[in-house]
Order: sequence, then C-alpha cells, then structure tokens
Amino acid sequence: MSSVDREGVEMFLQEASEHLQYLREYVSVLQEVDPRHEDLERLYIAAHTLSGTSASYGFPRFSEVAGKLAHVFQYSLNAPLGSDLHGPLTEFLSDGISLLENDLLEISDTAKENLEDIAAFKERYRFAFPTETPPLNYSQPESRGGFAPEAAEETAAAAATGSYFDALPGDDEVPGEILEFFQPEAEEHLQIVSDCLISLEGNNNPEEINKLFRAIHTVKGSAAQVGLKRLGGIAHRVEDLIGRLRDGEIEPSPAVVDLCLEAVDALKKTLHRQWADEVEMRTGVDSLLGRIAEFAPMDVEEAETRAEASSTAENQRAKEVEASANAAAPAKKASKQAASAASTAKSVRIALARLDRMMNTVGELVINRTRMVGRVAELEKLVDTLSFSKERLQGKVGEFQEKYEFNRISNSRAAQGPWTPAATPKMLTSAAAGESSFWSEFSELEMDRYDDFNILSRSMAEISADVNEVLSQLEGFIGRVEGDIDEFTKLAHHLQDEITAARMVPIGTLYSRLSRAVRDAAKSTGKQVDLDLSGSETELDNNIIQQISDPLVHLVRNSVAHGIEHSNDRAAAGKSAAGNITLRAYHRGNHIYIEVEDDGRGIDYARVKQSAIERGLVSPETADRLTERDLREMLFHPGFTTAPVKTELSGRGVGLDVVRANLNALNGEIDIQSTSGQGTKFTLKVPLTLIISPALFVRCGTTNFALPLAVVEEIRRLRADEIEDVGGKLLTKVRDVVTEVVRLDTYLGLPPLEPVNGYFRMVVANAGNRQIGLVVEEVLGKDEIVIKNLGEYLRRVKLFPGTTIAPDGSLILLIDLNRMVATEPTERRALQASSSAARIFAPGSTAVARGTIPSEAIDRVEQERVIVVADDSISVRKFVGRMLEKNGYRVKLAADGMEAAELVSQHGCHLVITDLEMPRMTGYELMVQLRQNPSTRRIPVMVVTSRAGAKHRDRAMKEGASSFLTKPVQEEQLIAAVEQLMGTEAGRPVVPVA
Repeated sequence: MSSVDREGVEMFLQEASEHLQYLREYVSVLQEVDPRHEDLERLYIAAHTLSGTSASYGFPRFSEVAGKLAHVFQYSLNAPLGSDLHGPLTEFLSDGISLLENDLLEISDTAKENLEDIAAFKERYRFAFPTETPPLNYSQPESRGGFAPEAAEETAAAAATGSYFDALPGDDEVPGEILEFFQPEAEEHLQIVSDCLISLEGNNNPEEINKLFRAIHTVKGSAAQVGLKRLGGIAHRVEDLIGRLRDGEIEPSPAVVDLCLEAVDALKKTLHRQWADEVEMRTGVDSLLGRIAEFAPMDVEEAETRAEASSTAENQRAKEVEASANAAAPAKKASKQAASAASTAKSVRIALARLDRMMNTVGELVINRTRMVGRVAELEKLVDTLSFSKERLQGKVGEFQEKYEFNRISNSRAAQGPWTPAATPKMLTSAAAGESSFWSEFSELEMDRYDDFNILSRSMAEISADVNEVLSQLEGFIGRVEGDIDEFTKLAHHLQDEITAARMVPIGTLYSRLSRAVRDAAKSTGKQVDLDLSGSETELDNNIIQQISDPLVHLVRNSVAHGIEHSNDRAAAGKSAAGNITLRAYHRGNHIYIEVEDDGRGIDYARVKQSAIERGLVSPETADRLTERDLREMLFHPGFTTAPVKTELSGRGVGLDVVRANLNALNGEIDIQSTSGQGTKFTLKVPLTLIISPALFVRCGTTNFALPLAVVEEIRRLRADEIEDVGGKLLTKVRDVVTEVVRLDTYLGLPPLEPVNGYFRMVVANAGNRQIGLVVEEVLGKDEIVIKNLGEYLRRVKLFPGTTIAPDGSLILLIDLNRMVATEPTERRALQASSSAARIFAPGSTAVARGTIPSEAIDRVEQERVIVVADDSISVRKFVGRMLEKNGYRVKLAADGMEAAELVSQHGCHLVITDLEMPRMTGYELMVQLRQNPSTRRIPVMVVTSRAGAKHRDRAMKEGASSFLTKPVQEEQLIAAVEQLMGTEAGRPVVPVA
C-alpha cells in the first residue's frame, strides 16, 4: 500500500469511527414513541456517509451493511415503525453497528474486511439481505427484422420491474484515456450547474436558467458521445426538468432546486463510479428519476420512441440516438464549435501532477542558483586571500629592492672604498663585451651593473606585477559571473512566477461548495441566512485551495448552526429576520487573507468558561482570571465545545483544533474576533504557494536552521538579565508586550549558548497568534528556499515540516514555530497566573523597582515552595508533580540527575525528590554533588525508588538522603513526608528561586 493510500485509509478510519460512535450513542431514538425528524435524519446521514466513503476506499462489505442501516433510518423518516418492528430492528441495528466496529478494527490491523463475520451476520438477518430474483424472461413468438435478443431481454426486464433504471441504456466500453479527458470537462459543466442552481433560488434570472440548460445539455451530449450512455440518460431527464424551468412551466422552488442538486450529486457519483454496487446505484437512480418524473413526466411520444428504440438492433439504436442528437441542436453545436475554436487553438489541458513536476524542477533551479552563489562566495574569499598575499609579496619585493638593489652602491662604496671590478660579485656581462676591461671604462653612474641580487629583485617585481594582473582579471571575471547569476535568478523567478500563476485558481471555485454548505445548514436548522461573497477572483495555489476547503466549510456551517440566531430571536434583538454571513478574500503581500464573518450572537464567553471548567481544562479560580483572548484560545482545544447536545452540525469550537492544525501545516494562521450580540469574525491567513518560500537562516551552535520569514517580525539583542523565569517559562518584554522567550539550544538539546558581550540575539516572531522570542547564536541572513519533504521515516517529526539544501550540500531543517508553540516539550508546563508574573509585569512595577512607592504600601508576596522532581520515567514525574502541584507546591521536573543538578544550581529549590537509577547521573551521584556545594548542602533530598532493599536505603542515607520512600507511593504518604521536611527546611536560606 502506498503512502497516499495509507493516509487515505487512516482518514477513513478516523471518520468512520466518529460516525459509528454517533450511531452507537443515538440509535436508541428509534425506540421513542415520536422520534424527532432531525434526529432520524442525522442518523441516516451518518450511516449513508459510512456506506459511501467505505465503498470509495474499497470496502464493499462494510458499505453494504452500512447501507442497510441507512435504509432503516431512511424508512423511518418517511413511514412510522410499528411496535412489532422495534424489537427485531433494534437488535439488527445494534448487531450491525457492532459488526461494523469489529470490521473497522480488522481493516485498521490488516487493511482487509472480516468476511466470515459479515457472512454470518447476513445469514442471521436474511430479511435484510434478500436474494435477488432473476429477471423474468418473456418468450417472443416472433422477432421482427433485426430484433436483437439482448435488447428483447432488456426490454422485458424493464417492463417487468417498471424500473426507471432498467430503462436506461447500458454503457459502452470506454477507454481510460477518453475518461481522463472527459471527466474534468464534465466536472466543469456540473460545477456550472451547481452554481446556477444556487443562484436561481434567490433570483429567478432567465439568463442563469439558459446557462444551466446549456451546461446540462453539454453533459448529456458529451456523455452519449464517449459511450457513457447511462450517464447521458440520467442527464437527459435532468435536462427535461430544467427545460420545464426554462419554459416557465414550473418555478425554481426550493424543492426543485434540491432535486436538481441531488441529481448533480448522482451524476458525479456515476461519472466517477463511486456507487458501492449495482444495487445501490439502482436504488439511488430509481428514486431520483421517480421524483424527477413528478415534476417532468416523460412525454408519450418520447416513451414510444424509447420503446421502439429498445426493440431495434443495438447498432441501429445507436445511429438513431446520434441522429436525434444531431437534429436536436445543430445550430448549437455549430455555434459552440465556432465560439470555442479560438480558445481551443490557444489553450491546452495539462495535468496538475505535471505542473507539480515543473515547479519541482524550478525548485531545483533555485537550489542550483543558491549553490552557484555559494561557489562565487568561495571564489571571492580566495580573491581576498590572494589579494592579501599579493600585498605581502609587493611589500617584500619593495623591502628587498630597497635593501639590496637601491642601497647597494652606497653600501659597497662606504664599506670598501673606491669601487673596483674585483670587489663585486660575479657580473653578468654581455657576450659582446668580450673583455673585462669593458666595465673599467664606465663608472657606476654611467652604466648599470647587474648581479644575482639585481636579477632576483627584477624577477620578483615582475612576478608581483603578473599576480596583480591575474588578480584584476579574476575580480572582473567574478563580477561578470555575479551579473550572470543575477540574470539567471531573474529568469528562475520569472519561470517560477509563470508556473505558479498556472497553478493558481480563483478562490471562487470554492464559493459554490460553501454556498451549498450554508444552504444545507440553514435548511437543517430552519434559519434564514444570506451569504455575501466577495473577492472570488483572488487566486491561490490549487493545493492550498484543496487544503483550506474543509476548514472553510466547517467555519460557515458553525456560523449558521451556532452563530446566526433564529428569526424570532433576531427580531427581538432588533436585527433583520435573515442572518448574514460574509466571506471575503483579498491579497496582501505574500499571503491571502480569508474572512468569515457573521452578524449573529457572537461567542458566549460565560458558556466557554463554564465548558472549560466542566472539562477540567482550568480550575474555577483560574477561569475567573482568564481574559477574552484566553477564552478564545480555549475554542482550539481538541474536542472543546459549548454545544449542550451533540448535533450533526458541530457547535462553535468543535473541530477548530483541526482547522488550526490544517492551517499550521500550511504555515498559516487563524484569528478570532467576536463581539457579544453583534457577531464573530474568523480571519485565515495562508501563503500564496508552498513549494518556494522566503526563509530566515539562523545558527545555534554548529547547526543551521531556517525559519519562515513570513512570521518573523524583528531581530533584536537581548540582555541576559532581561529574561525572567516565571512558572517554568522564560519571559521578557518587547515594546511593552510580555513575550515568551524560547531558547533554541535548550529546546533542541544543543550545547548551551553564551551571551556575547552580555547580549543574546533574539528573533521576534508571531506564532500561534502570540508573540515569541527565539534566542539563537547568530542570524545568517534570508533567502528563498525550496522546501523538501523529510521522507517517510521522518514524517512524524512534526517540528520540522521539511528541509532545504545549503550551498555546500548539507541539509538545513525548517522549524515550524506554530508547532513549537502549540506542542511544547513534555517537561514544560502551561503558564499559570502566579505571584511572580504579577510582581514582575503588573502595573506599577516600574515604580516599585525605582523605590518611589513606600515599602509599607507594597503587599509582601509569600515565597513559593519549589520542589525539583528527578526521575527518568515521564509518567512518574508527571504523577508526582501533579500531586505536589495540587497541594500548593511549585514543581520543576528533571529527566535525570544531571538535569536536576542544573536546575538546582541555576534556580534553587527547597526540596529535591529523586529516583536512584537514572541515566547520565544517578540519584546517589546527585546527592554527592549537592552535598559538595556549599550553596546546596542544606537542601533536603527525598529518595523515591522501587529499590526497597536495606542496602539501597543505607547507601542513600549515607549519601545524605533525608527521607526514603518506596514506589508505588501514595499521595498522603508523600505529602506527609514532604510537609515534614519542608516544615523544618523551608525557612533555611537556599539558592535564590527564580
């Protein structure tokens, strides 16, 4: 199974488990005397969704059983269930849900269905799985000329069953390459049909009806042309219905629009062959065509024509269909060909996968460009080195000339008196000179004399000049290469922009789906809702469009279900009867902003607070101190909801954690603004494209990392004394805003950073709708990067969504700051409002620090009692830590003795609770180290270990343990021992606690 298939199955398993849980919880409503229609409809939707999705993922037996459950719920929607049916149906539904749950587990383990259990279930409930009787075979006494036996059997079956489905023609064998081109074209026309239907409901525009008719007519004709005659037959009946709309015989009422939209869904399932089996297709199409016949009965002539056509030979029937199609709209085809000829000549359909490959190639170009820039930088370094060497060489040459050449005359004359030829080194004379007396005729001023020193000096000067010339040429060459790289960069960027533009699609392609979602939600809740759409022309990468579609659908459905009030409530509040939802999209910088705003009741903060307390997310005391921003953040907690009952339309807050997770995967953000009684606005921020994006490079130790440049706000220096440790978190102030500080070295377990000249370098970024400061060793610069996948083995490392390639070929990890903020390391606890934070950043703290407030006016804050818990088991650390926190202690957790020793030395504590067996530093070694340090010698140590032997106890007491407890430890026992030690030791001076 490929990774794509595996991910799809995982999505199916998650969705199916949710639907099964809903069925299990609410199936009992069938036993009520008068069950609510909405409850039955939701049960039917859940079962029907299970049937459809399981079939699309290749689990037909699961789909068949789920379809039977859906049939029961659909039946109960339209007809009352007698008391005699309650018992058998309740047992059938309960066993069916249990069977599906077991089958889902089998699929999760083996990716195969449990065929034996399903067969036993079908055998037990035969009444739900009747065997199909073969169609009646009427004998024909005579066969008229050319009457095909196959056509006779088909006609006989249709006549015997009275089924609309059986009257449809069968499909031909359609090659895969034909389907590959036909399906996208049909999807486009069906999308036009959906858009026109939704717009018709509020505005009966004849032009929209004509556009609608043309689109469905094109689907019908194209389907018949390629051989999908069954699809063409269904589209033909939909065309009849829309034709009556065009002729004014019926009005576009909600019932008619609903029927047409259901027909579009059926056509899409038929187009993509998403029906579970022939039985489900027969049932669905029969029901659809039967309801279409109520609005658009089939003409008698048309029925006779079809009967006659069904009694002729297959080839003759095909000719007649083709002839009638050609005769029906010859002018339309001609006009269509004329209108589309120009566009056909100037456009070509290209697969998205090919565009992806092209964009990946552009990404490789960017990587190679970066590598070339690195090579040029290396050349520039060599030039600098060579230039330095040239300067040294020139200096030495000048020094040599001055010392041995220019001063030689004066030095020699001063040392030896009058010059004689014999007193000098051997001269290099000309061959033409002949005699040695040649030099005696000229003085030194009249003729230059050259010895070995002169020649060496001249040679060095010439070499220096040659080096200088080569260096000048090399600098010119590097300048030309840099110019070429600049041109190459421009071309790569231009190519990137062109391919990115080819991948861009208007966000308006999502609007029809959102309009449908709002319409269905309003109909389900019985509310009047108007949807205002703007910015449909805003373009976005197709991959991003696909990934934000579900979050947007969720947000608009939430706005309808729990944002917009009912008409009477709106009237009482002085609002219009119809609620309004506004969806707007606009471009700003390298991002697209999408806003979903409603004019409903807004977020009920009191209800959010109460739900948080009921779910145990916060204590009542902490909840009273939460701001509205904190309460809005609660909505993103997994599973959080303010809805009093579970409904198919989730309550405001349900699933918002998934919305944020999807946006974080895109390096996007979501923000909420809400005013009570006026409405709520969700703002989504997503990048234009994902493949190539700007990044900021930083270094921590010897490792380089990349940060998304879009979230970086500023880079600044930070003094070490400006960082405060509050409740286990590091905080500072940036422009009067309290900012959490994350030390990258501590977070990733890298060697600790040291301040340079008393300062750290900090990157201030906006992540998870809050400001954080990331402490790094060095900021290297920014550049465009190509994000590469980490591969299958590292796909669960969520902190690093990808990597890029450095000029030297090494990998640079991209850090997801949103993930860093959302999923903190295990040992870091959520920030609680504490006296320390209030003391540091509360109003008036500046005056307190300056001493302008009298000491008598300052309330003294009782010092918190800090305990360090060291254990290599995370469950023990958490368990013991929570017991201590519940009793009012402040706890710092350490994974081993070394980490505990660092915590004690840096921040101090009042008590150390340690295990004995730990990596890096054992409990014994920790106690020895604490006793050797004068500042920590008086801190009591409690040993909590599973080693209960006297040998271990005696050794611990010898090393300085004040108490010894054996796991598993009881809370009363632990707290009593802690109180005993803290009562005698808390007042003693210890290392100052941060």
